[in-house]
Amino acid sequence: MAVTHETQLKVSHLNMAFGGVQALWEVSFEVKKGEIFSIIGPNGAGKTVLLNCINGLYHPQQGHIFFEGKDISRARPHRRARMGISRTFQKIELFKGTTVLDNIRLGRHIHLKTGLISGAIYLGKTAREEIEHRDFIEREIIDLLEIEHIRDKIVGMLPYGLQKRVELARALALNPKIILLDEPLAGLNLEEVEDMARFILDINEEERWQTTCVLVEHDMGVIMDISHRVMALNFGEKIAEGLPIEVQKNPNVIKAYLGE
Repeated sequence: MAVTHETQLKVSHLNMAFGGVQALWEVSFEVKKGEIFSIIGPNGAGKTVLLNCINGLYHPQQGHIFFEGKDISRARPHRRARMGISRTFQKIELFKGTTVLDNIRLGRHIHLKTGLISGAIYLGKTAREEIEHRDFIEREIIDLLEIEHIRDKIVGMLPYGLQKRVELARALALNPKIILLDEPLAGLNLEEVEDMARFILDINEEERWQTTCVLVEHDMGVIMDISHRVMALNFGEKIAEGLPIEVQKNPNVIKAYLGE
């Protein structure tokens, strides 16, 4: 997807504290529609806290978050999901005792139109809706992420790298406009990292998806290869923002990672 000049996500003067710990301080940035916008920084820089604020798990003490021009600063997570904001987590958050397919289907729940009673009867419109959602999952997601061979496997029995794919699949089941990816490459081997980077590019570039990505990641090689722009945080403050090569060479970023 070509990056546009349209601002899809805007974070303005965000402040978040836990007791006496200032996790975010006056953080502001914009994400353009169609971007892969990456957030980097040392451990404890506030990256995951920032994603939690964007998708509504945390409510910052000060500042505003706008999505497609609407102030969502106080919106609950399910409302943000309905607007098209999806999320993966640093620690895998899957239902380990159920199948891959059932985990992915959970990501479609906000698109369901049938109620509890009609769902229990499972006839007519309800059955057709279920078939449509399953077809979307099979055709658009399982094929894209190359997980056909594990679709009926119990998630908890799968290797870590495949569980990462399943979590990405569930996030895509929402059919998001923007997806927040919290360290999707962490714990993966080299081959799995290459696959995941390719999937992120496909999600961003393929005509079917064309999804804006906000990526939190430590793998600087991948960040340099796939990001349109990068922002660096340190101790909750923004210390740099710009093109990947500009941020990589920024003295404040070098100092944050390597010290004096």
